[in-house]
Amino acid sequence: MKITILDKAEGEEDEIIVKCSALDPELVKLLNSFKTEKNKMIFYKDEKIVLLESREIFYIESVDDRVFAYTKDGVFESREKLYQLEEILPSRNFMRANKSTILNLNQVLSLAPAFGNRFEATLKNDCRIIISRMYVPKLKQCLGL
Repeated sequence: MKITILDKAEGEEDEIIVKCSALDPELVKLLNSFKTEKNKMIFYKDEKIVLLESREIFYIESVDDRVFAYTKDGVFESREKLYQLEEILPSRNFMRANKSTILNLNQVLSLAPAFGNRFEATLKNDCRIIISRMYVPKLKQCLGL
């Protein structure tokens, strides 16, 4: 893959041009991550619409067919399904930790091995998230281990 960065003329809008023979799912995910990082995501709290930046989110969890995002400011509900949020969140910062949780790797304070080839992530807000053994290889890949 070749990456070219050009200076833009004054007054021109930032632009990303993609030349490819086929738009594969990984490329679509990467392009979505550019959009998500600049735009805010819509969540709800007390019947109000709340706009959150993805970097504010510690983790997202599905509980009883409802999806919640946890931040330092509180808990916010999403009308999207967990898999839909996983598709739009930047894959270099977010990963599935288990069947019901997406973890923001930038909010991880420490990792420790846990029983059954799992890991326990301690987040900056002192929450602990179990990373199931199915997702440990992905964790190691994300961390470059």
